[in-house]
Amino acid sequence: MSDDDTERRLDAHRCENGHLSYPGHTRCPDCGAEQTETVDLSERTGEVVTWTTSTATPPGVREPNHLAIVEFEVEGGAVRALGQLTTADGVDIGAAVEPVYCEELREPGAGIREPDSQAWDGYRFEPV
Repeated sequence: MSDDDTERRLDAHRCENGHLSYPGHTRCPDCGAEQTETVDLSERTGEVVTWTTSTATPPGVREPNHLAIVEFEVEGGAVRALGQLTTADGVDIGAAVEPVYCEELREPGAGIREPDSQAWDGYRFEPV
């Protein structure tokens, strides 16, 4: 992602038949139609559908790693996204969360892979 905030998007995709998916695919997983539109979720509030804590994480991923499936209501339906939580404090099923941009989702120098291939930015979900 770019350093420019306008480039930081959390995009769900909508096909020509109105189905929503995250992450995006070339073709809709529901009907096979082309994906024709994106819906930015980065400024929306979602609801925790379920969550868990992993204590056996891959190299470079923080431990414990709190993960949630979050549902976002958007025009024409709802879409779910899986991602890290910023904290487990205040999180429960039904809790409201917002996406928060994070420049580093894992430590790129950990593990045996080339560090440049392990530099990941993206979004975590923070309780509201």
